[in-house]
Amino acid sequence: MDTKTILIVEDELPLQKAIRIKLEKSGFEVVTARSVDQAFNHLRDVEGIDAIWLDHYLLGKGTGLDFVARIKQHPDFKNIPVFIVSNTATPDKAKSYMHLGAEKYYMKSDYRLDQIVDDIKKNLKK
Repeated sequence: MDTKTILIVEDELPLQKAIRIKLEKSGFEVVTARSVDQAFNHLRDVEGIDAIWLDHYLLGKGTGLDFVARIKQHPDFKNIPVFIVSNTATPDKAKSYMHLGAEKYYMKSDYRLDQIVDDIKKNLKK
């Protein structure tokens, strides 16, 4: 199996590090960002990003919703699966993400990292 690359967009550094370590131990290449602009630059500059792990609240201007809306309109990035992992799960927010084309919305407190990583692996095998 060729190595898949995941872009983690998470502003909290300790959490970002834990996610990165978990994904790397699971065999993924990992690229990290803390803001919408940084994440978008990575999509442009890093070839072959296979999936995106996205938090709602990010540094700088823009939220995860802004980022998803932006990439889903971009012909080069619109087919990359986006997995939202956030603590701010109002039903409306989750609906908005799904409406924009996110793959799945996870409430951080309801899922272990293992479960989310397994879901991403299954999705990328399709």
